[in-house]
Amino acid sequence: MKVLILSCNCGEGHNSAGKAVQEQFLHRGIPCEIRDTLSFESERASRFVGNVHTKSALYAPRLFAIGTQLAERESHGNRASVCYRANASYAGRLYRYISENGFDTIVMPHIFPTEALTCIRRRHPEAELLTCFIATDYACVPFLGETDADLYCIPHEYLRHSFAESGIPAHKIAATGIPVRERFLSHAEKAEARARLGLPVEGQLLLVMTGSMGYGNVEALLAALRARIPAAHVLVMGGNNERLKRTLRTEFATDTQISVLDYTNEVSLYLDAADLLFTKPGGLSSTEAAVKGIPMVHTAPIPGWESDNAAFFEALGLSRTGDTPLLQADQAALLLASPAAMERMRERQRREINPHAAEDISALLLERAEADVPGERVI
Repeated sequence: MKVLILSCNCGEGHNSAGKAVQEQFLHRGIPCEIRDTLSFESERASRFVGNVHTKSALYAPRLFAIGTQLAERESHGNRASVCYRANASYAGRLYRYISENGFDTIVMPHIFPTEALTCIRRRHPEAELLTCFIATDYACVPFLGETDADLYCIPHEYLRHSFAESGIPAHKIAATGIPVRERFLSHAEKAEARARLGLPVEGQLLLVMTGSMGYGNVEALLAALRARIPAAHVLVMGGNNERLKRTLRTEFATDTQISVLDYTNEVSLYLDAADLLFTKPGGLSSTEAAVKGIPMVHTAPIPGWESDNAAFFEALGLSRTGDTPLLQADQAALLLASPAAMERMRERQRREINPHAAEDISALLLERAEADVPGERVI
């Protein structure tokens, strides 16, 4: 068995999910490589698509929402979509890479490579490849119904019907959960985590995460938190958004209760240190937080599937949210005032979110490969 994970730089969650699965294959001694799918078109194309995704989400969210709606509409058409045709354009180069390097198992935490592999399967029906799509949002993305993979790993059993309704054969769906990296499976005591990070051991500590792109109305949220929970210390993770971090450091320069962090690889430890998390409702980041067992309030979503993520989490009691920064701060104040409410949220996170999805996905694929079972096997 030799595994190729094909990801995409349209949000860091896809890459993180791929790395989580890679960790499990490498632990088993199975060769596993991660590649950026769009680089098979060209490095320039990969950078362009990634930049368009980030900038439209940050600076033109209404256009981003319109694009999502158009994708939803086109995905219900009767002919090959623009998404399929675009990804079919590099399928030949991708297939050569797969063949020349001896990969037999392809894992795809994004729709783009799933479309490309569907094209490869149609052009090369003789190819003996085991293929697996991993959903990284709590929703079925457009165009998935026109793809052909052997296995579709979805975030939760409650979503099985929506994936089947989109056209995915029910027997190919496995409700594994979204895979998270091993670092999120370990838990440090709060006092220990704060000491290791050089943070105050006493007092309430709130963590604000904006995703790798630094998304959201963070200035308004911080102002609301200072008004509603003035004694709390607030840490802001601005991701790679240098403009946002400069703005926040200037605006809150004299406020000793607010700290703006540079990009860090210690997210897991910061989650252990905090009492409550504010995060945009990315599928991967929300799952990581739930695995950590931290009460959370979802901030404004990037229009599209993040809205579905927020709705899913709130419906199951895994998070709270509000339409404005002030309402989000109010929800945080209510949670912090009720240890019982926070413990109920943690208990629901433990019940509904599978922390071992990466291990389960790798085990499913290994079992398939060893049994040499065709794609029609019932999960």
